[in-house]
Amino acid sequence: MDSERELQHKLIDAGVKLLVPISSTDDLLASLDKLEGLLSVLGQDPFSSIRDALLPSMKALISDRLFRHPTTEVRISVMSCISEVLRITAPHQPYEDEKMKEVFQLTLAAFEKLSLLSGRCYSKALHILEIAAMFRCCVILLDLGCNAFVTEIFELFLSTIKFNHPHAVFSNMAEIMTCLIDASDEISLDLLRPLLNSVKKENQITSPASSWLGEKVLKNCSTKVKPYLMNALKSMSLDINDYADIVALLCRDMPAGANVVRHFSFIQLDLFFLAKGR
Repeated sequence: MDSERELQHKLIDAGVKLLVPISSTDDLLASLDKLEGLLSVLGQDPFSSIRDALLPSMKALISDRLFRHPTTEVRISVMSCISEVLRITAPHQPYEDEKMKEVFQLTLAAFEKLSLLSGRCYSKALHILEIAAMFRCCVILLDLGCNAFVTEIFELFLSTIKFNHPHAVFSNMAEIMTCLIDASDEISLDLLRPLLNSVKKENQITSPASSWLGEKVLKNCSTKVKPYLMNALKSMSLDINDYADIVALLCRDMPAGANVVRHFSFIQLDLFFLAKGR
């Protein structure tokens, strides 16, 4: 009980401090890191006293002064804290619909930092990605009718992923994309287009990591994707022979050997990451 009260006081104190302007960027980043540390120890659906203690922080994080701060590192750190709030409140959304749309805009901006491969923004982006994958936060986008955002996430992941990313980045991206497809009532051509582009045979050479990610998602969602994939190929007059084996496998019966080769290739991918120590 004492530890709960202590945490409650720390949360209130951290939130109140962020409601007051902090002139030094370094001090502001340190305050955000402190808040994130406090949030990270909270479980989902905490006691009402803890939920009340969260209110100052939740208000501060979406204030224009922090949410639209001119320094990128601050905005990404704010989003990292908000991702903890999303985790704590999941599956419910912590803010009203319009603010949630802005939150996902900032989430997308954070995901862009995954291309950096090092630094503060990259580390925060890894954290945001992990929470989004583990707690299915991006499904809220579907509830909000933000299908364009979903397509942007697919395009960004497929253009960003590289083999020098940790394996966790690959698996978390695949998990988010799979989750969004599985939770969708329908799969649009706009959503299928980046997936299909990623698994073109030419991309297996020029963008192999992107091709792996696209194939992994198609394999994960094979039952859901199959009818939409067949319609997409017909409506866009695409040649199935221009794409990886997984596309033909989903659209028509293939020899067992082809499936074995593809399965073996996914095993090779896991072995690659193990060899890299990722």
